[in-house]
Amino acid sequence: MTAPTPIRPLQASPFERHFTPKELAALWCLDESTVRRLFQDEPGVLKIGQAGRRNKRDYLTLRIPESTAERFYKARTGQ
Repeated sequence: MTAPTPIRPLQASPFERHFTPKELAALWCLDESTVRRLFQDEPGVLKIGQAGRRNKRDYLTLRIPESTAERFYKARTGQ
């Protein structure tokens, strides 16, 4: 009997297509701020910038891998 294969979360390839929130908003007919809010805590999303800076506005750039967007869409649409 072989040992079970450990389950790992799907990891996005660094070379797959990464969407900006603005691009996904246009594709899904949503506002950019809505897409940012939906994906800000989603696993697999690339976050560039600093959060929690004292007395300054936080700037955070999101890049959403195609596989993460597809997984999110399927989970929300029940596919």
